[in-house]
Amino acid sequence: MPGSRKLGRTTDHRMAMLRGLVTYLLENGRIETTVTRAKELRALAEKMITTAKEPTLANKRKALAFVTKEDVVKKLFDEIGPAYKGRSGGYTRIVRTGPRRGDAAEMCIIELVRDEKSGAKKARGAARAGRGSRSQRVRESQEAAKAAGEAPAQEAAAAE
Repeated sequence: MPGSRKLGRTTDHRMAMLRGLVTYLLENGRIETTVTRAKELRALAEKMITTAKEPTLANKRKALAFVTKEDVVKKLFDEIGPAYKGRSGGYTRIVRTGPRRGDAAEMCIIELVRDEKSGAKKARGAARAGRGSRSQRVRESQEAAKAAGEAPAQEAAAAE
C-alpha cells in the first residue's frame, strides 16, 4: 500500500522530504536515491503527472500546493502532462544500481519514462516481435553481409 513506509522520520519531515524529491524528479527527469524512498516517491510523482494531464485551475492549485517550485508546476502542465496524455499510468521507472558505499543501502535511479512514439506498449511489442532467436539473427546478418559483397566474419576467420 503506497504511503505506508515511515522512512524513519516524523510525518512533517517525511512529507517535506517527499515533496522535495517529487519537485526535483519533475524538474530534472531522474534522481538517484534509495529503493524505499523511490517506491514512495513513485506513487506521489505519478499522482502529480495524472493531475497535470487535465490542466484545470483546480488541478494547478493542487499541484502548487504540493510541488515546491512554481516553474516546475509550469513545466509539469506545459510539457510533462501533455507528453503522457495517451498513457494510463506507469510514468516512472525504477532501476536498481547496487549498494551505497557508506552504509550499503540499496540504491536506485528513478526516472520519468519517455516514449519516442505515442504508444509505449506498441513500441515494446514491436521490438520483442522482431527479435527472433540468436541463430536467426546471425543468419540474417550473414545474408546481409553476402548481399553487400563482404565475407562473413566466420568465413574470413577460417580463410586465415
